[in-house]
Amino acid sequence: MRTRTKIKIVAALLALVAAGCQGPQTTAPAVVTRDHTTSVEELARQLGLSVEDRDDAFVVLRGGGNTVLIFTHSDGRFFVNGKPIGSVGMVRKVGQTVYVAESLVSQIRPHLGAPITPSRPQPRVLRGNIVIDPGHGAHDPGTTSVTGVHEKTINYDVAEKVAAILERRGLGVTMTRQRNEYTELEARAEIANRRNADLFVSIHADSAPSPSAQGFTVYIANAASADSQRAARDISRAMATTGLENRGVRREDYRVLRTSRGPAVLVEMGYLSNRQDALRLQDSAFQDKLAAAIATGILDYLQ
Repeated sequence: MRTRTKIKIVAALLALVAAGCQGPQTTAPAVVTRDHTTSVEELARQLGLSVEDRDDAFVVLRGGGNTVLIFTHSDGRFFVNGKPIGSVGMVRKVGQTVYVAESLVSQIRPHLGAPITPSRPQPRVLRGNIVIDPGHGAHDPGTTSVTGVHEKTINYDVAEKVAAILERRGLGVTMTRQRNEYTELEARAEIANRRNADLFVSIHADSAPSPSAQGFTVYIANAASADSQRAARDISRAMATTGLENRGVRREDYRVLRTSRGPAVLVEMGYLSNRQDALRLQDSAFQDKLAAAIATGILDYLQ
């Protein structure tokens, strides 16, 4: 370290000290020379701190929101969190190792603040009313995957997982159908309208003549509101983290979208006519991942 840089560090530390020296201070007794000595590294360890800076004239210990400054020259003093505590007393240097009196541990410890432990952020409990619509059902199986699984089953499995996640976050969730039921298209949107839903999300899986088509798409009505557009963008962005190909947000006047009076989106989770998408969509672990992404997009929209 260059001399000029060292001077700047010491000046900054002394400024901290000066800030802590306002008003009358009490001084602890000096450490007597008959005390046993310990290295500053061991001193730091016993105090739950670490050596963060040092020079020929001082050592800085930090940890848990505490700062200890020890001047290691003759008649040096030590400071805890800007407050002068007392004289360092005996200092011995062997090569690069600095030894001080062991009694500094008991003199410094009472002046340390409680360790600062970062609090783990808790998920904010939201309030809202969401309608989740598992596409098709009962006598209407939807499309069938190349592996022989009906779309209605996949739709319901994912929708049920999305609903569970949202309910854990405190949201009110209504499903438009149960597993073996069928609900008419007009009735699905009407459920959301009657409940004045904050968002209607219809969940489907896609199909195409070409087996190479794959990826998810989020649809909104041609005359979609700004809220519907924002919800679609949030869900699409979250779903992009699943590894599925992102086909973006598109407009289509599906009946459930056109007849919904509130914000509404329709999610095509992937192509059951594509083997890779089909295998993913029927896999329970991937359904968990996909449901978490859809739920995240909904939660982002509600923030």
